[in-house]
Amino acid sequence: MAALSIIVFHLAIIAFNVAGCVLVPIGAWRHWRWVRGFWWRLAHLLSLAVVALQALLGRACFLTIWQGDASGASHVQPLIAGWINRVIYWSLPLWVFAVAYVVVFAYVIVLWVCVRPRIPWRRETNQRRA
Repeated sequence: MAALSIIVFHLAIIAFNVAGCVLVPIGAWRHWRWVRGFWWRLAHLLSLAVVALQALLGRACFLTIWQGDASGASHVQPLIAGWINRVIYWSLPLWVFAVAYVVVFAYVIVLWVCVRPRIPWRRETNQRRA
């Protein structure tokens, strides 16, 4: 049960990261105010920074390690967990993931600069004056 919980959480983190990469530029184009939310954008940036750093260091994601520890080698996987595993885990060399994660992290930094989040402790400078 713990391994299934970890893999579902892992899938949620992946969905959060992918959704942020897709929805921020679309939201900027469509003028969606929520895509400039500071705290979720910071969580998105930091999440991808952790992923890229782990890959550069040649380490597997800590969630992958925890899932492996929780499932054990002789564990029979539930059907849904098997589906999620096939979506998340691809048998490619680690350097491919390292390059991909660094490129995605660089993209998120570009999004941070081009679609600036609203800083909560700053006043908006483009407010109308009466």
